Amino acid sequence: MENLITELVFIPAPGVGHIMSTIQIAKLLVTRDHHLSITVLLINPPPTFGSCSAVTTYIQSLAKTKMDRISFIDLPQDKTPPVSNVPMAALTNCINNHCKYVRKIVANKMSQPGSARVAGFVVDMFCTGMIDVANEFNIPTYVFFTSNAGFLRFKLYIQTLYDYENQDIVVLSNSDSTIHVPSFVKPVPTKVFPSVFQTLEGLDFVLGSARRLRKAKAIIVNTFFELETHAIKSFSEDFTIPMVYPVGPILNLEGCSLKASGNDEIITWLDSQPLSSVVFLCFGSTGSFDEVQVKEIANGLERSGHRFLWSLRRPPKDKRTRAPSDYEDLGTVLPEGFLERTAKIGKVTGWVPQVDVLAHGAVGGFVSHCGWNSLLESLWFGVPSAAWPIDAEQQINAFEMVVELGLALEIKLDHKDFCNQKANKVVVTAEEIENGVRRLMKDNKVRTEVKEMREKSIAAVAEGGSSYASVGRLILDFKRNLL
Repeated sequence: MENLITELVFIPAPGVGHIMSTIQIAKLLVTRDHHLSITVLLINPPPTFGSCSAVTTYIQSLAKTKMDRISFIDLPQDKTPPVSNVPMAALTNCINNHCKYVRKIVANKMSQPGSARVAGFVVDMFCTGMIDVANEFNIPTYVFFTSNAGFLRFKLYIQTLYDYENQDIVVLSNSDSTIHVPSFVKPVPTKVFPSVFQTLEGLDFVLGSARRLRKAKAIIVNTFFELETHAIKSFSEDFTIPMVYPVGPILNLEGCSLKASGNDEIITWLDSQPLSSVVFLCFGSTGSFDEVQVKEIANGLERSGHRFLWSLRRPPKDKRTRAPSDYEDLGTVLPEGFLERTAKIGKVTGWVPQVDVLAHGAVGGFVSHCGWNSLLESLWFGVPSAAWPIDAEQQINAFEMVVELGLALEIKLDHKDFCNQKANKVVVTAEEIENGVRRLMKDNKVRTEVKEMREKSIAAVAEGGSSYASVGRLILDFKRNLL
């Protein structure tokens, strides 16, 4: 078994963050075991998704990339328009339309004389439709869950409530109550449920996704035992849940250097700031706000008196896309005179390489949308976060970090997300932002807890650490499939 080449087929979702995470775990696996070989199948988003040119360009560049024992295949772009009012369901439909291409590639791979046997599919959490393709070839499937263990168990528990306890999840999600969820010690307020749970169409997507997760041989989660101890232990309570491998934090720490990306002025500005004095505001690759909210953020920052670096993006004009862009003139959206009044303590810019900023010693706090990758990055660099979730499962992530684990502070935990088209638009006030920023920069208890978790995150992936051992067990699992 030790001398066999173990071939794996990886299928990430067509989003830059998902693809980057997939590449990082692929690199980790081939580094840990020289008998592993990985083929990554890249799915292009359809034109109907709007301005996905950045994703397509990135995918095309990867298809030309050469890595040791990692190869990339750019799948044909499917022209079938995904139909769904739920954005994530539309994405899943798009992915499922590529099953025919994956089936053909795997069949060709397995028919080649002397080729390595495929030991497993490793598919993104949005690519679970590929489990059926893998089953056609009697190949086990592993799901790479790019969010956390707490949300994974939450999602599976909601499915159990619906399928076996006749719970009306839509009514529950729209109520003002709390429920006990196995992955959390503290009761979970229904107000932090993702808005996708609040409609029948959205719920149907979530339940279908949860049911498919249970069909996998195992689920690989980007987390580590020391961070989500209770959540990880809770999986043993349900024997219908596949084996769970915590392998994180899986991070792209190579990033994109500020100087290489043309952002020399940002690093120069940070170099001139005192240690741990700057509040960094960044809301992910799809995060943007309308002019009313932008002005509230600006007023809140100015009133807080703290130094700040703010990545401010313009909302997309095309309703088909969620991809924001940079403002040509920031003065058109900010309060009159704001840039001049805050010139000595603040900097407003467009897109920035988040990893490089969080790694800088001048950054002392992070106002975040609570995407899981962002939270893991903030912990890795020991930077405390203030939670401002804006879509998807980010409200659950925020609840876990703020209430359950005490590793972040709150700006706003119940911000309604894009999945709920009927939600009233929430404006977070300047006063809430001012108070949140001040708490973030002054709370030494949370800062100390985050610094301690930083050390645990680094230890988890080092030789002898919990995630290091989990990766070893995962590799052994792959190889046993060839026996």
